Amino acid sequence: MRIPRIFHPATVPLTGGDIELSDDAANHVGRVLRMNPGEAVQLFDGSNHVFAAEILSVSKKQVIVRTQPGVWQDKESPLHLHLGQVMSRGEKMEFTVQKSIELGVNVITPLFSERCGVKLDGERLEKKIAQWQKIAIAACEQCGRNKIPEIRPAMSLDAWCTEHDEALKLNLHPRAKHSINTLPAPLSRVRLLIGPEGGLSADEIAMTAQHHFTDILLGPRVLRTETTALTAITALQVRFGDVG
Repeated sequence: MRIPRIFHPATVPLTGGDIELSDDAANHVGRVLRMNPGEAVQLFDGSNHVFAAEILSVSKKQVIVRTQPGVWQDKESPLHLHLGQVMSRGEKMEFTVQKSIELGVNVITPLFSERCGVKLDGERLEKKIAQWQKIAIAACEQCGRNKIPEIRPAMSLDAWCTEHDEALKLNLHPRAKHSINTLPAPLSRVRLLIGPEGGLSADEIAMTAQHHFTDILLGPRVLRTETTALTAITALQVRFGDVG
């Protein structure tokens, strides 16, 4: 049976010894997994270290574990990927966050554009960002990553495109002349823009060109926004990262 992996925030150092799990971790171990004293878990704290641990006690409010010294375990891709994703509705955005992190994305910035179908602001938007960050943590627990990707605060497409970044900037466009296979190698950093279901407007496409984004084509078929993101990330990881 696979030993459950549990994220424990680095604000409480893991150095070996008896520790109390964070509220989220304790809830997952005690209520979701219904684990008992004597069972094994593996903890990670976002530092690329993993810690073998044994559960000492479980109660409704508290889980105590005994940890062993950490072991360095780096599963990050050599390709640093920053995904700028125009927000999609409901489960589509959650799916994009989860799967893109499994595929190795390092940073995700949710974006607003002219044709964005999500209308969130204030406290509701903050709650969504927090929810997506929890999905990111759960994805790392599942896929074996030991560093937690960042879900940044949402911003406008214009603001995101104007940020300074040394990465190669890519924009998926169905009429582009370039493909991922024609991009020059080696490549270590990519800033990938994925538009909404209705695509970017003509003005937005012109704006990305002004900020030195390269239009690229994935193939002859028109893909949904969540399919586009995952296809592009996979293709980039195959060519420049650690997939395949």
